[in-house]
Amino acid sequence: MALTAETESRLYRSLRVAAGAAAHLVALGFPAAMAVLARPGSSECVWPVPSPLPSAPQFSFLMTEALLIFSPETSLLRSFSRKVRVRAHWALQLLALLCALLGLGIIAYNKHLNGKGHFVTWHGLTGLLAVLYAGGQCAGGVLLLYPKLMKNWTLAKLKLYHATSGLVGYLLGCASLMLGMCSLWFTTTVTGASWYLAMLCPLVTSLVIMNQVSNAYLYRKRSQH
Repeated sequence: MALTAETESRLYRSLRVAAGAAAHLVALGFPAAMAVLARPGSSECVWPVPSPLPSAPQFSFLMTEALLIFSPETSLLRSFSRKVRVRAHWALQLLALLCALLGLGIIAYNKHLNGKGHFVTWHGLTGLLAVLYAGGQCAGGVLLLYPKLMKNWTLAKLKLYHATSGLVGYLLGCASLMLGMCSLWFTTTVTGASWYLAMLCPLVTSLVIMNQVSNAYLYRKRSQH
């Protein structure tokens, strides 16, 4: 028996709620697990030590939550005004960028102390690119606060480009995180099914964020034509 349009809509919404809840759990649980795995003082650790805060997983967590703030189903601030959510988005993104820059500096210093090369792996290169991209994305977000700076661009168009370019940056960050999980340290520390489960984490959040941005901007824009 064919499903009615109303039933399909409810089913789709339920799936989006479940997926969003899973993204929240992954965003929180994955960095916590990595903080446990990262042994303070380990020179082979992919993420900065001794503090696990300015690290790739925390960067991923903050970025994920910053984007999920605008989810109509699973935002933790959905009862607040859009202005409050925008400010929270800004705060989380800036904190993520600061964590990334601090982590990048610690890694570079650690490699310098151990006489290792800088940015000689795909993980290192994509990580550097993700940090630079995040910086540019934050700078571009200023235009949304002051849209009059771009006189020939409408606010709707600025939001569209900011959201889509932000999605690219998020996927780039997830790619760097997954490449880091292919490192010798990680594959030695996390083995078997646990490694596959860890690799699944950024994939889950990426799919959720992609669906959110597509529904909010790309599909809506297409339907207007």
